[in-house]
Amino acid sequence: MKVTAPAATLVPAVNGPEDDLLDWHGIDWATCEENVRRLRQRIFKATQEGDLKKVRNLQKLMLRSRSNTLVSVKRVTQQSSGRKTAGIDGERALTPKARGKLAAEVHRSSQPWKARPVKRVFIPKSNGKQRPLGIPVIRDRVLQARVKNALEPEWEARFEPKSYGFRPGRSCQDAIMAIFSTVKGKSSKRHWVLDADLSAAFDRIDHLHLISAIGQFPARGLIRGWLKAGVIDRGRFAPTEEGTPQGGVISPLLMNVALHGLEQAAGCHYKVAQAGREPGAAPGTPVLVRYADDFVVLCHDEAQVHEVRARLEDWLEPRGLRFNEEKTKVVHLEEGFDFLGFTVRRTGGKMIIRPSTEACKRLRARLRTEVKALNGANAEAVLRRLIPIVRGWAAYYRGVASTTTFASLDRYMWRLTWNWARRSHPKKSRYWVADRYFGRFHPSRRDRWVFGNRNSGAFLPKFAWTGIVRHQLVKGGASMDDPALTEYWTNRRRRKAPPPMDKTSLLLAVRQQGLCPLCKQALIAGAEYEPDSPREWINWFAASKKMLHKHHFTYRRNGGGDERNNLRLVHSECHRQHHAGDGEQTT
Repeated sequence: MKVTAPAATLVPAVNGPEDDLLDWHGIDWATCEENVRRLRQRIFKATQEGDLKKVRNLQKLMLRSRSNTLVSVKRVTQQSSGRKTAGIDGERALTPKARGKLAAEVHRSSQPWKARPVKRVFIPKSNGKQRPLGIPVIRDRVLQARVKNALEPEWEARFEPKSYGFRPGRSCQDAIMAIFSTVKGKSSKRHWVLDADLSAAFDRIDHLHLISAIGQFPARGLIRGWLKAGVIDRGRFAPTEEGTPQGGVISPLLMNVALHGLEQAAGCHYKVAQAGREPGAAPGTPVLVRYADDFVVLCHDEAQVHEVRARLEDWLEPRGLRFNEEKTKVVHLEEGFDFLGFTVRRTGGKMIIRPSTEACKRLRARLRTEVKALNGANAEAVLRRLIPIVRGWAAYYRGVASTTTFASLDRYMWRLTWNWARRSHPKKSRYWVADRYFGRFHPSRRDRWVFGNRNSGAFLPKFAWTGIVRHQLVKGGASMDDPALTEYWTNRRRRKAPPPMDKTSLLLAVRQQGLCPLCKQALIAGAEYEPDSPREWINWFAASKKMLHKHHFTYRRNGGGDERNNLRLVHSECHRQHHAGDGEQTT
C-alpha cells in the first residue's frame, strides 16, 4: 500500500514586491539578518513574559517574513556544509540566479506544500558502524530553516541551563567545562557518574509526544509532514512512524525539544542566584550535563546513580527512547569516563581532562591513511591535505590538558612526513632529504625539523604550536536571543580565542572584529554555532580558503601589493559580488 505524507499549508507571502528577489547580488544582507535577529528577540522576550498569544502572532510574522526567507535560502545554499548535496529530486541551488529563483518560489507560494521523502545516505561512525542520514530536498531544507527561526527562540527561553547541544552560542567545550566546574576541587562530593547513551535517539522519538510538546505552533502541520514524509533507501520508499531523520535542518532542534525536562526528571535543583554569580546546584542533588542525546549525571554515591537512572528510564519511555545498555555505565571519577572525545578523570585529588585515547587512535589512523594515499604526490599536496587536519584537531582540544598529547602527535607526524620524504626520493641521502623538506620555516620558532615546501615557503604547523586556552563557560540560562544579554555576547565573542588561522588572515580578522566589511556579517558563516567535533573543525579549515578571500583595496593591476594595510578579509561570495560590476576576476 502506498503511504503518503500529509500536506501542510504554506503562509502566503507578504512584505512588499518580490521582483528584486531574483537579483541575489542586490540584497542587503545586513538588514535581512538584523530583521530576523530582532524578530527572534521579540519572540524570546514574549515567551519569557508568558504572553503565548503574542508569541504565536510573532511566529506567524516570522513565517511570512521576506527577510527570513532570504536568510534561510542563504544558509541552506551557501553556508551549510551540505549545500552541494541534493535530495531525491536531484536539485541544488549553487548559482545566484538559482538561489534567487528558489527564494522567490518559496516566498510567493500560497499553495499547500507536501513534504517530500528524504534520501537515505550512510556515513561511517567512529566504532566502524554506519550512521543513517536523511537528506531532504532543497525546498524542504529552506522551509525547515524558516520554521526553525520561528520555533527556536520560543524554546531558547525554556531550555534547561545545562543543555549545550545544537544551540546558538553553545558548544561541546561548554559541556566539558560544565563537568569540570562541577567536580573540580577537593570539596566536590559528586564522584559517581552515570555515563548515559540513548539508543538510536533520532530514529525513535515518538511523533505524538513531540507534536504535543510543540503545542499550537503555527507551522506544526509542516513539522508533522516532515516527520511522516518517509525515506527513499536504494530506490525503495519506507514510511517513518517514529523518529526525526538526522540531516534535516530542524532535526537537532526537535531532538532538544523532545529531551527538554531531562534535568528536572533526574532531580536536579539549583540554588537561588546571587547578584553577579551563577546559581550552583543545591546540596545533595545530582547535576546533569547534556549535549544533544549524550549526557552524564554527576551524583554523590552509587545508590543515587541507580535511583536517577530508574527515574530517567520511566521519563524516557513515553517519548519512545531508552538507554543503550552496551554504552550506558556507572563509573567512579577515579576510573574516569569518555565524553564527546574527551577523557574526564580525577587523579590525585585533581580533575584532569584530556583528549581521549580513542580520539588519538582515530587521528593517527587518519593521518597514516592520508599520507599513504599521498605517495607520489608533491610536498604542496601533502600540505594541503594535512594542514586542515592539524589545525582543526588542535582547535577542538586546545581548551583542556592537551600539551603532552600534542607533543606525542608531533613526534608521530614527524615520522610520517620523514618516511614520506624518504619514499619519494629513495636514491637520495638522508641529509639531502632533510635539507629539502625540513628546516626553520616558521620565522618565530627555532625548530629545525619543520616540514615544508622550500619553493613556496609553506609549512606544516605543529600541534604543540596551538596554545592551551581555557574555555570560558557560558552562563547557565544565557541565550543569544535574549535582548538583555546583547552586551554579554558581544564581550564573549571578543574574548573568545580565535581559530588558529594563518597569521595574516588572523590579524585581518581581529582588525575587522570578526566581520566581513562588505556584508557586515560574521566572517565564519553561522558563527553562533561552533563546530562540535574534530571532524567539523577539520572540514571548516579545509573549506576556509574557499570561503574567505583576501580583497585588495588597491587592485594589483593598479600597483597594489600584498601588504596588510592593503588587504581585508571578506567572504568569497561577497568578493565575487563586489567585483561583479568592475570586470575583475577573483581567485
